[in-house]
Amino acid sequence: MTLTDEKADIARMLADQRKNFLYTVRGITDEQARQRTTVSDLTLGGLLNHVMNNERSWMGILAAMDETAEFDMSRMGTEYVMSPGQSVADLVEEYALVAAATEGAITDLDLDAQVPLPTAPWAPERAWQSARYTLLHILREVAQHAGHADIIRESLDGGNTTMSMGAEAGMTFD
Repeated sequence: MTLTDEKADIARMLADQRKNFLYTVRGITDEQARQRTTVSDLTLGGLLNHVMNNERSWMGILAAMDETAEFDMSRMGTEYVMSPGQSVADLVEEYALVAAATEGAITDLDLDAQVPLPTAPWAPERAWQSARYTLLHILREVAQHAGHADIIRESLDGGNTTMSMGAEAGMTFD
């Protein structure tokens, strides 16, 4: 089934933001991906791990519609970390699979469906939000972290998304 209208717009914007994010990890080594370049503890590899897992997690919540779900607190220490066993190439490949699964799920998704959110220590009462809002939350996360990643990449080696996109389009910069 081909996506049209609102679903197509959301899917396209997610794809665009993933692409922007992935520019920030293009051509870096695993060592660079783990390198902290600002006052923040965030790294390119950690952010890549987070945006991939965040999308996968939210799409799992959408699929499960579990009214008894609880937030998995065991993720808290590793969410923004690229572990020693992970590589940029493997994370990018895995992220592509997550993105493809999301795009496939959007096709049959009722955007108005009410999604039960997992309870958590900071949200002990069950709350609900639309599937649309959930997808827009994923989009916001990718976009926000693409900006973080762009700053980290520029601090790492001077690279940035805008210049990379321009160079790919054949533009030269003086």
